[in-house]
Amino acid sequence: MIKRFQNNISKSIFTVFKLILFFLLVHQQTFGQGLGQIFGTITDQNGKPVPYANIVIKGTTLGIAANEFGKYKLMVPQSDTITVEFSSIGYSNLSVPIKISAGESKQLNVTLQLSQSQIEEVSVLAYQRRFGNIERIDHRDIDFIPDVSGNFESLLKSLPGVSSSNELSSQYSVRGGSFDENLVYVNDIEVYRPFLIRSGQQEGLSFINSDMVEGVEFSAGGFNAEFGDKMASVLSIRYRQPLKNSARAEVSLLGASGVVEGVSKNGKFSHISGIRYKTSQYLLRTLDVKGDYKPSFVDFQTNLVWRFSNRFSVSFLGNYSSNKYLFAPEIRETRFGTFNNALQLKVYYDGQEVNRFETAQGAVTFDFRPTEELSLKVIASTYVAREAETFDVLGQYLLNELDNNLGSTTYGDSLINVGIGGFLNHARNYLNADFYRFEHLGSHVTEANKLKWGFRFQIENISDEINEWELIDSSGYAVPYNGEELVLNYWLRSANTLTSNRFSGYVQDAFTIDFTKWALTLTAGVRSTYWTYNQQLNVSPRASAIIKPDWKRNVAFHISGGYYHQPPIYKEFRLSNGNLNDEILAQESIHFVLGSEYHFIAWKRPFRFQAEVYHKHFNNIIPYKIDNVRIKYTGENLATGFAQGIDLKVNGEFVEGAESWASISVMRAYEDVLNDFYIDSDGNRVEPGYYPRPTDQRFNVGVFFQDYLAGQPTFRVHLSGHYGTGLPFAMPKSERYDLFDRMPSYKRIDIGFTKVFKDDRGKGGTSLNNIKWLKSLWLGAEVFNLFDFNNTISFLWVKTVGNQENLAGTYAVPNYLTSRRLNIKLTARF
Repeated sequence: MIKRFQNNISKSIFTVFKLILFFLLVHQQTFGQGLGQIFGTITDQNGKPVPYANIVIKGTTLGIAANEFGKYKLMVPQSDTITVEFSSIGYSNLSVPIKISAGESKQLNVTLQLSQSQIEEVSVLAYQRRFGNIERIDHRDIDFIPDVSGNFESLLKSLPGVSSSNELSSQYSVRGGSFDENLVYVNDIEVYRPFLIRSGQQEGLSFINSDMVEGVEFSAGGFNAEFGDKMASVLSIRYRQPLKNSARAEVSLLGASGVVEGVSKNGKFSHISGIRYKTSQYLLRTLDVKGDYKPSFVDFQTNLVWRFSNRFSVSFLGNYSSNKYLFAPEIRETRFGTFNNALQLKVYYDGQEVNRFETAQGAVTFDFRPTEELSLKVIASTYVAREAETFDVLGQYLLNELDNNLGSTTYGDSLINVGIGGFLNHARNYLNADFYRFEHLGSHVTEANKLKWGFRFQIENISDEINEWELIDSSGYAVPYNGEELVLNYWLRSANTLTSNRFSGYVQDAFTIDFTKWALTLTAGVRSTYWTYNQQLNVSPRASAIIKPDWKRNVAFHISGGYYHQPPIYKEFRLSNGNLNDEILAQESIHFVLGSEYHFIAWKRPFRFQAEVYHKHFNNIIPYKIDNVRIKYTGENLATGFAQGIDLKVNGEFVEGAESWASISVMRAYEDVLNDFYIDSDGNRVEPGYYPRPTDQRFNVGVFFQDYLAGQPTFRVHLSGHYGTGLPFAMPKSERYDLFDRMPSYKRIDIGFTKVFKDDRGKGGTSLNNIKWLKSLWLGAEVFNLFDFNNTISFLWVKTVGNQENLAGTYAVPNYLTSRRLNIKLTARF
């Protein structure tokens, strides 16, 4: 039945895509009469191409963006005179009148002049463009998105295909993949996150410093061979190389940050460094568990570049992060259940939790460019992690049923006691990791062809010690109870050390073919990986194609796919008993992605609509369960599965000068665990078949909207909204994967207000305009969780002995996320 349903879903998705394609074709045919064509190259004052510049026919909805070489081609209506407008970020707009007849083709090359002032806001078409399976994103909106984490990843969470149901975490799931299936690069260097973190409130700052970012590329699947060996997504960040001396500072109720950047007088040396401090104590006080929260997160990063000549440069990227989480719980009071069965859990705590996650990463890059077309890079890098998770927490609880009689004088008070008991949780877990990498990256890029290749050698040293146990006492009985001795409900003790080597490499080629009525860009490549621990060699061919018809409307189509092998990370091949599985294999995924994008002009402003359908087939899957942000793997290749869905997004300047967007994602992610049969009460063997993966979020909506107050352009409003259907969950130590329920839907709306006292153009209407060294100053107020939704992230499982046979009953008590909070922040640039 599941196969039939899967086929029906696939047919429905492709029907939707065919309808979209049909309407686009009809639209093209309707407007395809009496057209001419203009083409050419857009350059700057030095004769260098201006990539991704906007070209718009004045007074119409016709527009297009140039390619990365500044070249463009646009179908235009015949006319005695039309005006072509050229624009790009950092350049002055240029208008050129031209006459054209039906069937005529004219070359129009233009030169854009640098603008005297840097524009603070950017056009949507200038920086937010999809090129096949890669999307280039304008990162500057991160300053205005109201989000409690303050991390760069908050920008991704409203994109199609990306879901996250935890505002305290920077982790995200993409098209049914787990948190560990996402690649993250900064300046071509892969970055990692700590291994032992188990809850979002323990997370501090993600690696990416938003204030240092210059370029962002993101792919939700079907990415090319140049990007590595994960099965879900890739995020590639490029840090800024400064052109002048400047600084930025921000302070809020959640922390502070500062960035200093500059360049030497001769232009040979540039630097940018940032320091961040975050404390979520203000937010954590809204949780049900009250106590003494003392989180402290500090991060320092620097990017140094020495340009010895136009052909040779050396750069250094360094990062040190210290995440400390100290918590001494005191009391918890949670009401849950239904109206007919309203319950209250009250817990009195003793003890504390002390966690420390310290990471450091450094990379030296040698960049040699013998010619304009050839680039050769050598990167030597290291990653070090020192993690400690220690806690002893004693909880004594009362579980009561509440009076739900509306006419009762004791309505809402405790009626009867359902259970009484306690628990003691203990852990002394330590993990040390040292990674050493040597990489070579090369490319030979011409206008017609892009050849890329790369090779990596990595040494991994991991030392891991686990000692954790849990004792549950209910009504004087230890659970599980055998009547003779004290039995721990859970116990795990192990010690592992591992040294292994990983090899990977790729080669990829891309070229463009121009036909009479359309252009085709093909990219094909192959990756290969080898890991000495399991001695497995993987080969992953991948390909993509972009089709750009010569239509009056700016429409493009893309298709991509291939094999994606994910060699196991340390957590994935550690068995439930703490031992390592040396027979583990790489997880496999086959991607197929089909999409289109349509650029159009509305209200004389640029907009874009994009749609993608996808299907992913999984083999050698390592099943897992998610508890908050902790992923518990089985340590074995036990499952097959699939994920399929459709992603839609529209973005543009709904309000002039301020970009907004909305995305909708519909998805299913299922898996079938091998040999998961069970014997029912009648002695029959039952095969459960397929059931949802822990990341199966069927429907997801993300919205970001910006506006100005009427008559007050220095007052700005920013609204961020998320909705996601409930994720599957199960008892953490259950042997059955088919026994699951779903959490309530995740709903959240955050809103921010900004008052600009001065911006980079000297506007703001205040006396601050006379202060030359102050480039911009703005004050923001944010209301997090505006409607105070109770969102569930996980469950506390309470066991009680409640009958004469002393059999344990289990209650799932929801752990709620943060409630409504107000934040104030002040940002200045110098």
